Amino acid sequence: MLDYPLGLVLILAPWIFGFSDVGGAAVVIPIVVGALMIGQSLITDWELSIADVVPLPMHLMMDVLAGVVLAVSPFVFGFSDEGTNAWLPHVVAGLGLIGAGMLTERSRRDHRVATAGRPAHR
Repeated sequence: MLDYPLGLVLILAPWIFGFSDVGGAAVVIPIVVGALMIGQSLITDWELSIADVVPLPMHLMMDVLAGVVLAVSPFVFGFSDEGTNAWLPHVVAGLGLIGAGMLTERSRRDHRVATAGRPAHR
């Protein structure tokens, strides 16, 4: 459910956190990851999409991969010395994506009500 707002925050992160002047990978990576998150969410097989194309487990695996890319990008692309406002948002958002991808339930819950004293199937 947080994919849409987090994607938007990532797209706007260079201006929200004041590192747009750093340029290069520091600016491009959160914008691309944010746009991909929104695009992927629009086609994931879940309640808040417009098309059920991508299975939820694949979506979550891609969230983890995007999180790794974000978290290591300041060190791999050399902008970790540009100031805390340039690298910390990447690391925090990346670790958040990794956690969300690993901790999110991988299938829809069956919300059927138990009938005649029998528990609902799971």
